[in-house]
Amino acid sequence: MEIVRGLESYPPDSPPSVVALGAFDGIHLAHQKILATARTRARALGLRALACTFDPHPLTVLQPERAPVPITELAENLARIALQGLDTAVVIVFTREFSLLEAEAFVKDVLVGRLKAREVVVGFNHTFGRGARGNARLLAELGPQYGFVAHVIPPLVVDGVAVSSSGIRQALAAGDVARARKFLGHPYTVRGRVLRGKGRGRQLGFPTANLRPERELIVPAGVYAARAAWEGGRAGAVVNVGIRPTFGEGEYWVEAYLLDFAGDLYDSVLVLEFEERIRSEQKFPDVEALRAQVARDVATAARLLGISPARS
Repeated sequence: MEIVRGLESYPPDSPPSVVALGAFDGIHLAHQKILATARTRARALGLRALACTFDPHPLTVLQPERAPVPITELAENLARIALQGLDTAVVIVFTREFSLLEAEAFVKDVLVGRLKAREVVVGFNHTFGRGARGNARLLAELGPQYGFVAHVIPPLVVDGVAVSSSGIRQALAAGDVARARKFLGHPYTVRGRVLRGKGRGRQLGFPTANLRPERELIVPAGVYAARAAWEGGRAGAVVNVGIRPTFGEGEYWVEAYLLDFAGDLYDSVLVLEFEERIRSEQKFPDVEALRAQVARDVATAARLLGISPARS
């Protein structure tokens, strides 16, 4: 998939397109429906399937105190858009100046003028333009005037709840990574380079791959069953998120003990896919008590991940 960063970088002589429009944070099931509809319509019409999104999130610029923590970083969102089979993703750099563009001007100058949209696919609750005055209804009204067809995707309901990025963030903040996975259609992930820590896990008999994320995760501190992936390998994992209170440390780490793996992953890029929460982070009276609990956590993770205890 071609990635174009900035409207000014999108070639003015590009062919007509079907545009999927949205913030697309997390690429959850409802986003996937929007993207799949755009791909299907583009293939039927012989047009380019294009995703149009924004970075940073508009609220980060307009109301930073209310800006949501991203479910996934832009690079992962773009990778998941590519998995939906789109041809191009255009990332509009969202600035305060851009926020002043009136909704009709966005439709006329950006969607139709620049991206050459013949059809636009949007979620029922997406807003755009100055003061968020643009919405799905306006798109449908402006379509005949500017020569495009608007497709509005209704709410996608799972377990009686409409799938949304805000609902997924709420589930993650509660540690319910399994519920978040159900709405995302894929696990919540964190990616990072493996760094050298203080060897605490090795001292316990459970050597860990240590990541220092640039920001705290949405999920609360605790222990999780996860799957780890790196170039050339995959393994089940027990992941501890937090500050290691038993050792009196205050540094925030993500530590992964890989099941059925022995090797050196230092400086490798590791991707952790959170499957289930095992327990909250806690302080133990001594190292032996912690070691015993980690052994139980490993057994629990192996069961949750469907890994034979003999392999863990």
